[in-house]
Amino acid sequence: MARQTKQRILDASLALFNAQGEPNVTTNHIADDLEISPGNLYYHFRNKDDIIEQIFVRFEERMDKALAAPTDRLPELEDVWLQLHLVFECISEYRFLYRDLVDILSRNRTLRLRFARILKRAAASASEIMRGLVRSGAMRASAAEVEATATNILVVATFWMNYANVRGDRDENASIRVGIVQVMMLVAPFLRDAERLHLNNLTRAYDT
Repeated sequence: MARQTKQRILDASLALFNAQGEPNVTTNHIADDLEISPGNLYYHFRNKDDIIEQIFVRFEERMDKALAAPTDRLPELEDVWLQLHLVFECISEYRFLYRDLVDILSRNRTLRLRFARILKRAAASASEIMRGLVRSGAMRASAAEVEATATNILVVATFWMNYANVRGDRDENASIRVGIVQVMMLVAPFLRDAERLHLNNLTRAYDT
């Protein structure tokens, strides 16, 4: 029963943080949403930052799975497409972390270090997949171009939802689709003609 209550608190907190923004949600708001007493909430979590840290554990596990690259073969263009879908879905599910990223990380050194690890892992994964595409002949790029493109992919993916929000986008699912295509366009100039045509077909089918 205690474990179930703890999970309910985490689920409710995530929903409230995403809907209202983490700075606007207090532990009292969370307790009211769950119709439990603040004392019951504090039995499971010391404070709001403790709740955020536990949510971050779930986010980190989800992102690590999303960043997994093929290990038994050279990657293909669809692997980039799939990984971007998984990453953007994770960003969407835990979007409050990205929307309030600077504020949250400035308060919590542990989370700042852990998020930096995720960024490092994401950059390494993007570089690894692109180097595999180079080895397979699907794209042509120097080592420096691969590393620079990996960084650009990371920057766009990390801050895309903030950009879409500031731009006034209302349809989050549509924003995610546009973000995935935008990141793929960073890779497009390095693809051979057949792969670029394949990417164009993928993006056209995605928009219908």
